[in-house]
This record gives sequence, structure tokens and C-alpha cells, in this order.
Amino acid sequence: MSSMIPHPDIAEFKVNCAIITVSDSRTPETDKSGQLIHQFLQKAGYPILDYRIVKDEPTEITELLKKYSQIPELDACILNGGTGIAPRDTTYDALEQLLEKTLPGFGEIFRTLSYAEIGSRAMASRAIAGVFQGKLIFSVPGSSNAVKLAMEQLIIPELAHLVKVLRSE
Repeated sequence: MSSMIPHPDIAEFKVNCAIITVSDSRTPETDKSGQLIHQFLQKAGYPILDYRIVKDEPTEITELLKKYSQIPELDACILNGGTGIAPRDTTYDALEQLLEKTLPGFGEIFRTLSYAEIGSRAMASRAIAGVFQGKLIFSVPGSSNAVKLAMEQLIIPELAHLVKVLRSE
């Protein structure tokens, strides 16, 4: 399935991003998924204002997003990791409480695309997206394949359009 870009008129629209890897074990050197997000954003021409690795603790995730919400020039945060159902997977739980608006279609489409690749195990993904304090938030599983799928087929094609909609009054 090829990725369609329905909003080519805003390809040059600047979107400032932050990357958050949620993991109890990754380091900047071993964070392949965080590096992959960085590569996709860089290739698309989107500045990366910050990159962090945080423990899979709801308080740490929430506090970092609250801190990011105070940065006027930041438009979007992309999180990876902590979206499964294991006891330490708490990213979805933290975001569900924090997001003011959700984009249910993001998780639905992500799981549909994942199902085509990995079958019924896609149901365990709790990928989610939405808005917090005027910032676009995406949360995807921590596997590099999941990150690649989300970035190529969902996030990069729609990021500028969604941020433009958020900025409109």
C-alpha cells in the first residue's frame, strides 16, 4: 500500500518536534526506534527541538509532556515505547488521562496496517494520538518496524496538515 499525501500544498510547512522514547532499558546508543524517528523527521525537514528517554513511569511521561507544553515553538511530540499490555507498559495510560482531544483514527489505522504485517498480534498495540495544550502527540510501539510503519504511512504524511489545523483559529 503506498502512502497518499492528500495535502501537498503544505509540504514546506515548518513543524518543530520532540522525540520521547519510553523505556526502562534503552540508552541513546541503543535507542534504534528513537533514532529512526529522528531520521524520518530530519528527512522531512522538521526541526527536532528535543530528544529524551524516560522510564516507563506515568508521572515521568506526564511531567515531560507538561514541560513541553510550555515551549511555544514546539508543535508535536512523538513517543515510542510502552504501548503494549505488559505491567510496565504505561504510556497509553498516562496519555489517556492527559490528552484533551484524541484522534481515534490514528490508532485504528495503525492497528489495521499492523494487522496486514503481523496478523492478530496487532490487537495488543495501544498506539494513540491526540492533542495536549495545543501540541500534537503521537504514541507508537517501540519496535523499529512499528515506528517505520507509523512514520512512513501516518505521521509524516499528515503531520504538517494536523499542526496547521491546530494553529488555525
